[in-house]
Amino acid sequence: MTLSLGGTRVLVAGGRATGAAVVDLLLEVGAIPEVMDQTFADPAAGAAFRERGIALHAPADLLDADGISRVPSGIELIVVSPGFRPDTPLLVAAAAAGVPVWGDVELAWRADRAGLFGPPRTWLVITGTNGKTTTTGMVESIVNAAGRAGLACGNIGLTVVDALRAEPRAEVLCVELSSFQLHWAPSVRPDAGVVLNVAADHLDWHGSFEAYAAAKARALRGPIAIVGADDVGAAALGVGSDSRRVEFTLGEPAAGALGVSEGMLVDLAFGDGRTVLLPQDQVRPAGPSGVADALAAAALTRAVGIDADAVARGLRAYRPAAHRGEVVAQIDGVDFVDDSKATNPHAAAAAIAARDRVVLIAGGLLKGAPVDELVEAARTRLAGVVAIGADRQIILDAIARHAPQVPAVTVFTGDDGSVMTQRTGEQAHAVDPDGSADAVMRQSVAEAWRVAQADAGGVDAVLLAPAAASLDMFAGYTQRGDSFAAASAALADSIANR
Repeated sequence: MTLSLGGTRVLVAGGRATGAAVVDLLLEVGAIPEVMDQTFADPAAGAAFRERGIALHAPADLLDADGISRVPSGIELIVVSPGFRPDTPLLVAAAAAGVPVWGDVELAWRADRAGLFGPPRTWLVITGTNGKTTTTGMVESIVNAAGRAGLACGNIGLTVVDALRAEPRAEVLCVELSSFQLHWAPSVRPDAGVVLNVAADHLDWHGSFEAYAAAKARALRGPIAIVGADDVGAAALGVGSDSRRVEFTLGEPAAGALGVSEGMLVDLAFGDGRTVLLPQDQVRPAGPSGVADALAAAALTRAVGIDADAVARGLRAYRPAAHRGEVVAQIDGVDFVDDSKATNPHAAAAAIAARDRVVLIAGGLLKGAPVDELVEAARTRLAGVVAIGADRQIILDAIARHAPQVPAVTVFTGDDGSVMTQRTGEQAHAVDPDGSADAVMRQSVAEAWRVAQADAGGVDAVLLAPAAASLDMFAGYTQRGDSFAAASAALADSIANR
């Protein structure tokens, strides 16, 4: 693959971290980048680009006399940040004008394949509705345990463009990709790719579940295509015409698959015969979703020749990042678990399944994803639900339909700015004049603990697994998790000091 962008005018859509990384690469290969961002409507914005002589555009600058978006004259390529939807007027105009649109991952792939930053790297691509970041971290840990220079990048923080230019050089890119990034990366053919699971998410962006699943399936077009056999959505995906399909399962694996046998993670897909990797009780995070992620990471790394001992060492060394099933407090044997990263119903279901009986704190922005299946599947594990956030009523309605026996509470900010609580069968009432998001979380944790104490079934966790995005109340899922952790720790301290 060649990449000749010298002298090419390229419009970079998005002027934040991803856009800045793309601009750096384009300048390095001799292209002439221009940048569009909605913040550039403010003349003071974009100073870092302007100082480098880069032309800036606000979206309004790209409208014709009739108010219709147009591609600036002379632009031969548009490189978009992941959040840009296909129906964005500028991109619709680009399609009509025959101007190609790439994502930053597509640009990075082409640059890498063309050898612009040395010999092409090994790409291991991880995607799925749930578990991407954990699996990516596991893969990076295994690669480094094997003595190969690995680097996690993509949707995990470091852009793939920056990973190509990073020093010391990474030979193996452990690339977490979202459905958005895969949509804009049509050429990527990883050495091995995995789709962990597929459940309804980001339907507002893709327009349909079918389009969302098709974007995920782009990870499966390389030589080794790995799918989660226990997940209906992932198992139904097709793979590339020249790809070898490999499955993983929490059950006994068939020949050519990975799975669990007599409490051990085993590989029947790579190497000769049956290879034992490690005991499942040594995997962190514990529980079915953690073990599934470990099997996926093992499959990806075994696919590129990493031996079983390195897989075991890497998985033992791995520790989950914050907000992914982290126990942040404990009261009377009940864990307070921060899984704020569970930003969709599928992720929340996995978090609940890792526990026997929980009081669940959930809610936020559901992004069009239904919660009925989550509630129906989890109802025997639910001791109660505390619903928060913009879409809290959708959760309460699902509880009423599928688990009416489960106590439900909603905590929200009232019209007067105070925190309000409403329990099943009771009128809403104010409990705190401070209506901040942190105050809502403090009251939610208190209500969850009250429900846990009243339950006769033996609650083992108060679980923050929101099944929804956080931006209606918080700056991000990390802030939401921090708020839960602070409220849980404060409650534990107050009870200990009584």
